[in-house]
Amino acid sequence: MTPIRYAIAPLAPEAHLFAVTVTVSEPDPAGQRFTLPAWIPGSYMIRDFARHIVRIRADAGGREVPLTKLDKQSWQAAPVSRSDGPLTLSYEVYAWDLSVRAAHLDATHGFFNGSSVFLCVEGQAERPCTVDIHAPEGEAYRGWRVATAMPEAPGRDGAKRYGFGRYQVADYDELVDHPVEMGSFQLASFRACGAQHDVVFTGRVPNLDLERVCRDLKRICETQIRLFEPRSAEAPFLDSNRRYVFMTMVTTDGYGGLEHRASTALMCARNDLPVRGLSDNGDTSEGYRTFLGLCSHEYFHTWNVKRIKPAAFVPYRLAEETYTPLLWLFEGFTSYYDDLVLVRAGCVTEAQYVEMLGKTWNGVLRGHGRTKQSVAESSFDAWTKYYRQDENAPNAIVSYYTKGSLVALALDLTIRAKSRGRRSLDDVMRALWRRYGRGFYAPGAMQRGVTEAEVYALFDEVTGLKLGGLLRSLTEGTGELPLPGLFKDFGVKAEAQKPSRAAALGIKVKSDDGWVRVTQVFDGGAAQAAGLSAGDLLVAIDGLRVAPGQIDKLLGRYRTGDRIDLHAFRRDELQVLPVTLAREPAAQFKVKLADGRHAARSRWLGQ
Repeated sequence: MTPIRYAIAPLAPEAHLFAVTVTVSEPDPAGQRFTLPAWIPGSYMIRDFARHIVRIRADAGGREVPLTKLDKQSWQAAPVSRSDGPLTLSYEVYAWDLSVRAAHLDATHGFFNGSSVFLCVEGQAERPCTVDIHAPEGEAYRGWRVATAMPEAPGRDGAKRYGFGRYQVADYDELVDHPVEMGSFQLASFRACGAQHDVVFTGRVPNLDLERVCRDLKRICETQIRLFEPRSAEAPFLDSNRRYVFMTMVTTDGYGGLEHRASTALMCARNDLPVRGLSDNGDTSEGYRTFLGLCSHEYFHTWNVKRIKPAAFVPYRLAEETYTPLLWLFEGFTSYYDDLVLVRAGCVTEAQYVEMLGKTWNGVLRGHGRTKQSVAESSFDAWTKYYRQDENAPNAIVSYYTKGSLVALALDLTIRAKSRGRRSLDDVMRALWRRYGRGFYAPGAMQRGVTEAEVYALFDEVTGLKLGGLLRSLTEGTGELPLPGLFKDFGVKAEAQKPSRAAALGIKVKSDDGWVRVTQVFDGGAAQAAGLSAGDLLVAIDGLRVAPGQIDKLLGRYRTGDRIDLHAFRRDELQVLPVTLAREPAAQFKVKLADGRHAARSRWLGQ
């Protein structure tokens, strides 16, 4: 089968333009259609990548072929005969999205996801593809390299590892599942359960302790591999590649990640990374824990969502929204295991881990959206609510990531307690892997996803318990999670904190050119009762100017129940609002270890 041939080159880094071509040897006789995805798997929002195509043309046999735009992301070339030779589309893509989702190019580096730069040849998505990745022209770019998990093409034109040249993939789905980083980057490698893992850092990171990063990631990766494959300890990406690549863009305050079948694209803050010579004592700072947790999360997705998929994602339909009520399983359970793996791998202590659990739990409790939206509804509405949050989000929605992780925690502890330690959530995840994920990308594999009904049935089948009612209550209901009682059987205390006596308005603010702007007003708070709204500029509290960072200090002079006057601009009109100060309404818990060793806790956190 003749492959589809792609080529991409940094045309003008200073103008942030990639030049892309796609060549089709056997175009549709009726006129070949091409489509660019509207979204990227793992980020559930329509992003309309086609808006970044600057200009486009088609050629065959040395002449221009008429090209018609059909909709916001699709084009159709006029019919061409076989004697005209192959059909080639040439286009430029503006790349200035510094994120893990799309494409970014400047004089320091280039990055792209295939979904934002490679047009799909309609009707030929199953064909193999080759990609020629070209270096930018100029002496300034002589030291650039290429980082990707995309397999190198064999033969004389094939790329060398970390070099420019030709790469190859089995089909379009794989093409858009291998992000590419190019530039001058720091590189290190390690082996986990015998499989090669490469670590790439782009951006200036003086004295980065790469040795420690590799040491800690090795423990995390091996813990996850052995969780899913306790007998063979075989890495999941061996079905489509021979290695895994962590690609990290380092900025001042960046954070984010996106999973792929044999790699992940990450962003992190520079100060979250360990410093060579200063991190040898083994202490793990909160920032570094955040980075390791991000790596753990995206690596866990190599099993859970890249191979174990909801039925709605098999295959992906990248031209339109694809709805599923199961993101609590694919993102929420992944969020539970990302930190759990850190303690099992020895990267954090048990005390640190339960403290992290408490932070997640209290974060969920602070949002009133948890009483209005279930995690199943949050999953289904990700396209319109979770990924498009506005000023009312904390009052209206719940995160299928954070509450989903607590649902996983509650189920894990319930299964362990009721089965007297004979079963756990680990067994359910392994069963999902064996039945729906293992060998998903192997040649000739029959790919299928898991339905909601199959998930519920599998819990009962694997554990031998009747969990359907509890599972539906946790995922489809909005009640409080039964964590305090569950913790007791595992040597963990959840102590309800006495409500703070501090007066509060119940708002979130940001500094705006020397002003204090209200960004969110929480349900049940004093500010909402008084009529303060998101977007208002706070001017004064009881006649004293409100400066950025000073609200808590001003309120510290008052008690709950005191009445004050709040001055604020709404648009260009001054509002004078009488406010009766109240306490923060959310219940909070302090989660900590009980004294002494605990066998059930050791089995939970040490497996």
